[in-house]
Amino acid sequence: MKAITHTDFNFKRQTKKYEGKVRDVYTIADKYMAMIATDRISAFDVVLPKGIPYKGQVLNQIASKFLDSTSDIVPNWKIASPDPMVTVGYKCESLPVEMIVRGYLTGSSWRSYKAGAREICGVKIPDGMKEHQKFENPIITPTTKAEAGEHDQDISRDEIISRGIVDKKIYEKLEEYALALFKRGTEIAASRGLILVDTKYEFGLKDGEIYLIDEIHTPDSSRYFYADGYEEKFAKGEPQRQLSKEFVREWLMSEGFSGKEGQKVPEMTEPIIESISNRYIELYEHITGEKFQKSEYGGNIFDRIETNVENMMSRLL
Repeated sequence: MKAITHTDFNFKRQTKKYEGKVRDVYTIADKYMAMIATDRISAFDVVLPKGIPYKGQVLNQIASKFLDSTSDIVPNWKIASPDPMVTVGYKCESLPVEMIVRGYLTGSSWRSYKAGAREICGVKIPDGMKEHQKFENPIITPTTKAEAGEHDQDISRDEIISRGIVDKKIYEKLEEYALALFKRGTEIAASRGLILVDTKYEFGLKDGEIYLIDEIHTPDSSRYFYADGYEEKFAKGEPQRQLSKEFVREWLMSEGFSGKEGQKVPEMTEPIIESISNRYIELYEHITGEKFQKSEYGGNIFDRIETNVENMMSRLL
């Protein structure tokens, strides 16, 4: 299987190309964006040397479905998904914060709590909580959006407003939208036998109006637990069965890599790559409740993407 790790398109009226960790984003006519979900995979802020077949399609199609199923809550940037690996949408002015919503004390929030912190991003956390415990109400722990090569930084609501990073009225609306999106995501997850544990949302402005941008509720941006067995495992203090990219991080750590300086990424053998690809497909089927249909991975895949995007743009421009 061949993974798509790099694209180099030159669409009509293209004005800019941006390469993220896993997405290539093409700006067209300074009005639209074609976001291509490649098969690149990152962990610990490092892009791994080999791609994962079908990962891009999995992430693009999950995000596309969730953007559609939440568009009644907040407008979003998506116009259409003309190709299994592509979403085309409006160019928005990105707001410089990420809204992280947490329903449970787990991951980095648990590590901070365990180390003695009782306040995360200005949100007070009560004493006596345990790992993977559900918060009484979901909390928002925002981060600043990092420049390329840098890490996102935790920040409090008050600091965002006092420093003028985001206008107070706009920020209050972001909180309202983030909690409503998390509630919808939680309901959809519950219908699939899953628990939406935490996730991140990004927003932008278009014509002065707030739009939801980027991906939403994918296994790369969210953490899911299986609902079945959650209570029993929590009572026993056992690790939860997770549906997220955590399994990739766990494999890397077992091989002695956690993104620290001087560490070497372990060899990504064909069996490892295939197993990660299969896990992403499994994630898709659990999260969407649908059978995954593999798109064609022939030599003409780049022609297919280019044709589908150009046809879409010819209708928009």
